[in-house]
Amino acid sequence: MTLHLIAAFVVTLALFAVESAASSPANRHYNAGDDVPLFVNKVGPFRNPSETYEFYELPFCRPDRVIQTKQTLGEVLNGDRLANALYDLKFLEAKSRATLCQKKLTQGDIRRFRQVILNDYYFQMYYDDLPLWGFIGKTEEQSWVLEDGNKLKFYLFKHVNFDVLYNGDQVIEINALGDPNDAVDITDDAAELDVEFTYSVSWYETSTVYQYRMARYTRASLLAVHKKIHWLSFVNSAVILLLLMGLLIAFFFRRLRNDLRMSSSGDDEGEDKEVGWKYVHGDVFRHPQNMSLFCAFLATGAQLLTMAFLLFVLAFVGTLYPYNRGALCTACVMVYALTSVVGGYISASFHSQFEATGWGKTVFLTGILYLGPFFITMSILNTVAVSYGATAGLPFGTIMVVLLICVFLAFPLLILSGIIGYTFRSEFQPPSAPKRHPREIPKLGWYRKTLPQMLLAGLLPSSAVALELHSLYTTFWGYKITTLPAILFVSFAILCLLTAILSIGMTYIQLSVEDHQWWWRTVLRGGSPAIFMLLYSVYFFSRSSMSGILQTSFFFGYTACLCYGIFLMLGAVSFCASFVFVCRIYRAVKYE
Repeated sequence: MTLHLIAAFVVTLALFAVESAASSPANRHYNAGDDVPLFVNKVGPFRNPSETYEFYELPFCRPDRVIQTKQTLGEVLNGDRLANALYDLKFLEAKSRATLCQKKLTQGDIRRFRQVILNDYYFQMYYDDLPLWGFIGKTEEQSWVLEDGNKLKFYLFKHVNFDVLYNGDQVIEINALGDPNDAVDITDDAAELDVEFTYSVSWYETSTVYQYRMARYTRASLLAVHKKIHWLSFVNSAVILLLLMGLLIAFFFRRLRNDLRMSSSGDDEGEDKEVGWKYVHGDVFRHPQNMSLFCAFLATGAQLLTMAFLLFVLAFVGTLYPYNRGALCTACVMVYALTSVVGGYISASFHSQFEATGWGKTVFLTGILYLGPFFITMSILNTVAVSYGATAGLPFGTIMVVLLICVFLAFPLLILSGIIGYTFRSEFQPPSAPKRHPREIPKLGWYRKTLPQMLLAGLLPSSAVALELHSLYTTFWGYKITTLPAILFVSFAILCLLTAILSIGMTYIQLSVEDHQWWWRTVLRGGSPAIFMLLYSVYFFSRSSMSGILQTSFFFGYTACLCYGIFLMLGAVSFCASFVFVCRIYRAVKYE
């Protein structure tokens, strides 16, 4: 069984290594006149980052035979569709107004170009694995035209300037710019229009070394305004964290110390002075209802936490970096499959500490608790993307590959690790044995109910990371990298720490009023910051320029999956912190 796990681990690492090697740029060297690989990728409206289409769906100059490159799983999941191009950009070979093609645009082509120019379409290419973007055309407003006339004039860029920076025998940077002074007017519906598309290539030497050529794509995160936002976010988070820690130490721990001193005293007055949380010692370790679902919740949260940590490690070692085509998608699929070991082991072992049977159901729930809603959401979004003809629509072969990874890699790892967790389970010895009949909970105020406590427990941590959350959404749903892995890691660590501190404090208050049903409540309180993150996404979308059914569905679909994952992770953190705290205080009490 252990050999099976090791074999699955090696296979997963090998698959990820192959995917990473295929999508990572080699340290290429060129001589003057050597061919440098250039591929066209996709086009789409600038306001909708998820709405992209294949490059040759527009009537551009195209080769006699369009050949799509062999793409990795991550590239397809990312919506990349690379194909060969007519542009010929040889190393250190400058060109001036070289002809790309002579094309006759039909009336339908002209209308199509007008439509995409009105929606601010851009194109994306890759040159030596460096991404480059450019706009297709421009509009100009004619203020002197009468109200019933067309105030907009449409211009199609027919000339592109490529500015390439090099260092020695390596390509460092490339920019593409449509020449606004060399554009054709396509405002009128001409029957046909002959257009000569041209391009120029200029080469400039730079001192930037090859190892740092991707740093320009994270330059937005280092601008003064973003640095100020990051510092404000850290100060905000640190102040809230220090206040909560000070409150916990000064009030809760001081009161808890007094409670423990009182309950451990041998005076006759001990019974009269018995504190509220001691009354429920016979109920506090009674496992909750729906134990299988509860254990699956914790195991899935632990699996996603492990996955997030490994992704941060890959980012820190340089495996994941901006615009590494599909690397993040590949890493998410492979690492999730690998971390099924964590989910299966924790679900079976934790469940077996409280119940001798039913661990198989817990392992099954662990396998579908996150993947089930995620696959349902993906199916809906994929249907929308395919109906639009967007590159975000996954081919049938890619869907089968993902399913095969789940069926033959993730699920076997989950089941085998569950068997190991059940086999090597340890018996939980609670500090106080549960009584046969649960104690009646006193009538509590409305503010001690689950929903008000979720509101409080979610508001503070989410407000502490609100600025970084905005940067994260801007990075996901924009074209500039406005945050960095190190900043995200620190922010996520602060979020987890705040969740744990709040969970301990609110669990102590809950037990002090003799409310012993704390298991599920700690999970719901802990995950509540994710609800505020989802609500903030509604505000973020309303303030953005995104529009359309496809982009709206993708934004809220993927954001909901992200927030659901954060809900599971923070819920697991919250329960673990409260569970350790409850075990410690009840072990410290001397029961007669």
